[in-house]
Amino acid sequence: MKKLLRNKIVLPVLAVLIFFGTTAFKNDFFEIAKQIEIFTTLFKEINMNYVDDTNPGDLMDTAIKSMLSDLDPYTQFYNEQDVEASRINNAGDYTGIGAKVLTLKDKLVIVEPYQNYAADKAGLKAGDEIIKVDKVVVADFKDDAANLLQGAAGTEVSVTYKRQGKTNTVKIIRESLEIKAVPHYAMVDEKTGYVVLRKFNDKASSETIRAIKALKNQGATQLILDLRGNPGGLLNEAVNVTNIFVPKDQLVVTTKSKVKKYNKTYYTQREPIDTEIPLVVLIDGSSASASEIVSGALQDMDRAVVVGTRSFGKGLVQRPKPLTYGTQMKITISRYYTPSGRCIQALDYWNRDENGKATRTKQENYNAFKTKNGREVFDGGGVQPDIEVEFAKQTPITKAISNENLVFNFATNYYYSHKVEDLKTFEFSDSDFKKFKNYIKVSGFNFETKTEKALTDAINVAKEEELDAVISSEYNDLTEALQSYKSNAIDGNKTQLKTLLTDEIIKRYFYSEGLYTYYTANNTEIKKALDILNNPSQYASILR
Repeated sequence: MKKLLRNKIVLPVLAVLIFFGTTAFKNDFFEIAKQIEIFTTLFKEINMNYVDDTNPGDLMDTAIKSMLSDLDPYTQFYNEQDVEASRINNAGDYTGIGAKVLTLKDKLVIVEPYQNYAADKAGLKAGDEIIKVDKVVVADFKDDAANLLQGAAGTEVSVTYKRQGKTNTVKIIRESLEIKAVPHYAMVDEKTGYVVLRKFNDKASSETIRAIKALKNQGATQLILDLRGNPGGLLNEAVNVTNIFVPKDQLVVTTKSKVKKYNKTYYTQREPIDTEIPLVVLIDGSSASASEIVSGALQDMDRAVVVGTRSFGKGLVQRPKPLTYGTQMKITISRYYTPSGRCIQALDYWNRDENGKATRTKQENYNAFKTKNGREVFDGGGVQPDIEVEFAKQTPITKAISNENLVFNFATNYYYSHKVEDLKTFEFSDSDFKKFKNYIKVSGFNFETKTEKALTDAINVAKEEELDAVISSEYNDLTEALQSYKSNAIDGNKTQLKTLLTDEIIKRYFYSEGLYTYYTANNTEIKKALDILNNPSQYASILR
């Protein structure tokens, strides 16, 4: 038995050794072979000799994830279910209940039911907490319970959920759903078209072209392309979207790697749709990857004015690699560079701080580059807008409030206690905001600043050194000042918090389509884009 097990282990190891001996890793051959042999023997000994029964699959899963956690968060291992989810994300097709779902430890929360799809037709609402799918209790399910909702179109699934303290069960017929890259486009005024591009799947450029052509037929002579909240996707689609506005054979992005075959330049391949139409691109802190390729390239070419807040700063390129038994991994293979030569990666995962966290490139270390017209742009921290809308930038406290789902949960309670019938007249009032502040207070929300944590660490060290009595007065003063700041910080971020609350509440009554309609009349960034587009001399001066 031991000999058979040994042979099963040695054969894969030999295959791996042969693979590495024929690749760019030839120089590290001995070290790689040595480490694989150490791991293989360790894995065998644990599974054969550990005092209790072990699960080899779980052990290996933990080992792989622990190893990859030392790299960057985009280098990931995918099991068979993950591979299918990735295919769905890139292709834009999906079969399930037709809802965006958040997986928590003991429940699935409906974030957004898609209008007129299965979950919506069955009466599910945002905020509903799914506790059981068919006979499976979500809290007892080890893997991502959201996978339980997926299945062949036409099949039935029983969903048990909690809403406002009551438990309900509903049967839902799964159906196919096309996830649109462009969920909305419309005329903002008589001459301005507005296109929302939410993801870069394989339909991104074709849907964007279709939207632009439709808007031009409606009289659009200038455009707003909204990439806010767009996390990216397919690199070739980012090139194709850029190609809509710039001529064929223009450099869009370059990738550079330690492996020569991954060093590539990507040029536009097609005839453009319109190289002259005035264009504003909207970005924010959640615009990443392919969104940054498009906004960065159009900025470098002086083809568009970029408006909003600094983008996320993901300048790393991944490639999927097939593994055995239907599994796969996605590996960071290179960095990408915009036409001016800048890499906009913000976080350094290879030089971490003392707490093991990736460090952020400091502004004083940014390098300057030149656009086509000679404007100065910088690397190191995402795409910096030409015109920044300061209040739209998330602060530490607004991030903390959002991460605790306080905006989402308040919107859920608001929906069941308020009647809203007219989108045009809706307003989140000051009295509503006062109720939100009270809701935060009673929720037990406790926001700890980095300064506060540093002070706590300092006083603990002072106690060890018996210096706490000496600095106690100063420490108490600083602590009181921080508490005062925290109590005033919510009011200090009132504008942004009201915007976040308004967006979430509108979706409860009018879905995402209603929110986009509301944006065209009320959103600050869109208004700023309109101001620029409707002032041709200002538009031209920014790009000069």
